[in-house]
Amino acid sequence: MIEHKNRKNTRLRYADYNGYEMIFLTICTEGKRCILSKIVGTGVLDGPKIELTEYGRVADKYINQLSNFYDNLSVESYVIMPNHIHIMLWIKNDEFGPSGTPVPSMQNTITARFLSTFKRFCNKEYGKNIWQYRSYDHIIRNLQDYEIHMKYIYDNPVRWQSDDLYIDE
Repeated sequence: MIEHKNRKNTRLRYADYNGYEMIFLTICTEGKRCILSKIVGTGVLDGPKIELTEYGRVADKYINQLSNFYDNLSVESYVIMPNHIHIMLWIKNDEFGPSGTPVPSMQNTITARFLSTFKRFCNKEYGKNIWQYRSYDHIIRNLQDYEIHMKYIYDNPVRWQSDDLYIDE
């Protein structure tokens, strides 16, 4: 078993991860391997196209299935890049957490369950784990923040070669 010492908590302090909110997620492949898709085309006239690999098609399938599986969650937008996925989730919980308890723990958030289920279903179909252990999440704070992150998802294929996660294949 790998020990993960001195991990930095990436959660927003004092945030309620179970309220009515939008969450921007980034999920990377292990070792940032470019196995989910290919970005093709120059983007000069109509923008680059994303061609999903078999891994990407499986991820796409489970993103859509899980959106329908959870009553209190919907996937607003997503993009499957070569080595990562960005997802905008809308979480629609009532005053109690998903378990019906007033103050659920961070580990039981709908976001954490979505990620865990997504990775587990994908890995089962792949026959192996392809995902990085940790993911990045960001609570959308206001309309401007929402618009910035939605634009980021939409523009990500155009910016692929200047992306922080870009790896020359």
